[in-house]
Amino acid sequence: MPLTNAGRDHVAAVLIGETPGDFNNANAHVGVGDSATVFSAAHTDLQAASNKLRKAMEATYPQRSGNVLTFRSLFGTSEANFAWNEWGLFNAAAAGVMASRKVEVLGTKASSQSWQFTATVTVNAA
Repeated sequence: MPLTNAGRDHVAAVLIGETPGDFNNANAHVGVGDSATVFSAAHTDLQAASNKLRKAMEATYPQRSGNVLTFRSLFGTSEANFAWNEWGLFNAAAAGVMASRKVEVLGTKASSQSWQFTATVTVNAA
């Protein structure tokens, strides 16, 4: 999953101490939306006009094992009841940095359902 330009710049700033590395349990969010707009590294938010929601991490997430990061959020019955066509990783409930975004049809969540969303990101060297 590619980084957005904002995600790339955030990683670079963290490496040299310009900004805190704030994709932790207190700040990290998974966002879902209903837009199928093609990914662009220039995106700074999900592309859905109104059907989008960011959800905070479950307890103990995100997690790291070596170079693999795992993010997990639980969307309850009253949340994000629309087609899930895009998702992203954020460091804030609103605004902040969207590190990455993926366009992927995941189904349509109904109000009778709770969905647990898990994203695994592998950080590789070139």
